[in-house]
Amino acid sequence: MHLRHLSLTNFRNYIRLELDLPLGLTIVQGQNAQGKSNLLEAIVYLATSKSLRAGSEAELVSWQVRDEPYPFARLAAEIQRGERVERIDITLLPNKGNGRFRKQVRINGVNKRAMDLVGMMRTVIFRPEDVDLVSGSPGQRRRYLDIALCQMEPDYCRALSHYQKVLAQRNALLRNLAERSAGNVGEQLRFWDEKLVESGGLVVARRQWLIHELEKEAALVHLDLSGGVERLHLRYLPSFDPGHQPAGAHAAYPGAQALRERGVSYPDLTADQARASLLAHLYAGRSRDLAAGMTLVGPHRDDLGFYLGERNLRAYGSRGQQRTAALASKLAEVAIMARISGEAPILLLDDVMSELDATRRAMLLQVIPTVKQAIVTTTDWQYFSADLLADAHRLQVHEGRLQICGPGVEDDVSGF
Repeated sequence: MHLRHLSLTNFRNYIRLELDLPLGLTIVQGQNAQGKSNLLEAIVYLATSKSLRAGSEAELVSWQVRDEPYPFARLAAEIQRGERVERIDITLLPNKGNGRFRKQVRINGVNKRAMDLVGMMRTVIFRPEDVDLVSGSPGQRRRYLDIALCQMEPDYCRALSHYQKVLAQRNALLRNLAERSAGNVGEQLRFWDEKLVESGGLVVARRQWLIHELEKEAALVHLDLSGGVERLHLRYLPSFDPGHQPAGAHAAYPGAQALRERGVSYPDLTADQARASLLAHLYAGRSRDLAAGMTLVGPHRDDLGFYLGERNLRAYGSRGQQRTAALASKLAEVAIMARISGEAPILLLDDVMSELDATRRAMLLQVIPTVKQAIVTTTDWQYFSADLLADAHRLQVHEGRLQICGPGVEDDVSGF
């Protein structure tokens, strides 16, 4: 997989960018707020149709064109996959003058759904925020699992989208029932319960599978990073036990809190098993859901635990141990994606060198030769060896303008 060309128009602080990218390592150097992260954000947006930073599409459109009669932004990429060349582009267009923007997605010139482009250009990105993956919120860890799985399995992406829509409808019904004290609650909820588990079972089963695979790969990386003295364990921390039926049909599952402390491991869990278990737990917890006005069990309340032995690193790990575990899991993601898809993903490292010590930086740089293409941003060239810099394609960015760096070409300008 090779991102050959990237084109940006009115995206963040890039008014116009036409950038050819070679295979191997590209290093983009620049000071803060010049456009380094925006460049990688654009690549991830084209890969997933989701921004890692923006709360809305409007934030992606350059402020310099906001007052124009018809402001827009466009991102496009040319990707080579084996002998095939694919072209994808996303245009952000104003939506009926309400200040919002809508996405128009095209693949090889044909209008498509945003979901259809996910997986065409697989990426793994490691950002300063990801250093806090272990200590951050459960939502951050769920998003980490979802982005990886969506790029590897289109069926997962569709199931996740379906689950989120049905969950919103079930929660709205629960609030409505609680407010009206309506009768015949069972009949009204049964339909949405069955719809919810239809997709929720697959989400649970595939997350369990990925966590099991991540643990196998990350444990080996972690042993290297820790000098062979600490073995990392990753555990699924669900809101219900997907491998068992609840203890009582009319009681909340009694082991939920214990599960969230110790985790579960069912490497061979099937979607059908997870569906049956989730349906039973929804029924058992119906009174609690009605009282709360929301669905209290399901993959939307999942978490991922990082452990050394029985010690949960989120609560009891040092800052260094948490960062080592986060790095190990990201490197494991690269290996799994390459193995499952048969194509090494594009590795994106967004100014993380300054967040890591020398040992962890060295480990991260060792992964670069294992992928066909890596794009790394930095504020300081000194984080890289002379040999690595000599072999890399080097760029400097200033106020959304890119310039090629290297002996004899310091004045050559590209990308605008």
